[in-house]
Amino acid sequence: MTLPLALCAVFYSVLCVFSIVTGLMYARGKRKLNPLELSEKIMSRLSDADKLKRFTVRMGWVTFVVGLVQGLAAFALFRRGSGLLYGIALGFTVFSVVSVLFKLKGKISLFPLLKLAAYLAILLVLLLPGARSAFFG
Repeated sequence: MTLPLALCAVFYSVLCVFSIVTGLMYARGKRKLNPLELSEKIMSRLSDADKLKRFTVRMGWVTFVVGLVQGLAAFALFRRGSGLLYGIALGFTVFSVVSVLFKLKGKISLFPLLKLAAYLAILLVLLLPGARSAFFG
């Protein structure tokens, strides 16, 4: 495994654990929603405490599922060896870039920009010929 692929796999592994734990905390009401993750428009619609609570629970389960997919992407990067695993890692990375760009709409802050930079770096690594050959032989 090349160092760039290994670093991408480790990054997704850390995100997997973080997202699963955070998602469960949101879903169980143990953590408040992070306003840095959402646009001003969405936050303004959640001014009612009950709406915010229900939305936080839903976002918790979404975050949990995203964590599972991040784990799958990490597995795909660690395992390599097939076009399907490459497609999973590449597809999730493209999804992540689009997701962060959507969240940045109307609100630019450091945290989403750092996430965007990390996902773009992973996308670049995955598109390099060496990464593709690691999957396809």
